[in-house]
Formats: sequence, C-alpha cells, structure tokens
Amino acid sequence: MDPTAPWRQWYQYERWRRKRRHQLEIEPFCRYCAAHGVASVAIVADHIEEHQGDWNKFWLGHLQSLCANCHNSSKRLGYDTTIGADGWPIDPQHPAHTGQI
Repeated sequence: MDPTAPWRQWYQYERWRRKRRHQLEIEPFCRYCAAHGVASVAIVADHIEEHQGDWNKFWLGHLQSLCANCHNSSKRLGYDTTIGADGWPIDPQHPAHTGQI
C-alpha cells in the first residue's frame, strides 16, 4: 500500500470515521481471530475487497472488523499465518504449502 496515494486522505474524513465507528460497534471482535476460536478486540474497519482508490468501492464496499495483528499480517499477505499443532501453517494458500518458500 502506497502511503502517498491520494485516496489515503479519505480515511481522515468524518464520514469515514462514522462508518468505522459503526462497523466496530456492530462487530466489536476480530473476524479472523473469531474464526479460530479466539476473542480479540477489533480496532480496524477493513475493506473486505480492496478498493484500490475506487471511490465507490471505498464508500460502498463491505467492511469487516479486524484486530491490528490480523489486519497487518494475514489480510495483507493474502493467507492465514496460523501454525497448526504439527508445526505447519494451517492455510493451504500459505507459501509453505505452495512451494513458494
């Protein structure tokens, strides 16, 4: 994600702040953590589909609540980084399963 992208300023709009607050009120726990049976407080209202600077996707796209760790790791990487009891990543999309590492 380019920190100098012009759409980054959209996150400063009061309209976004209201939308973010609403999302975190209706879904206060991290969706990714909850899928693994963990209750983590969400602090990020995340666009499920990347908007890539598209104004309509930014405002009308569906959101999910995530904790900072999930937003900054699993979501950005495109795969789950959780390690199973056998010591291998549980997500079949993880590079360890696809031969990319």
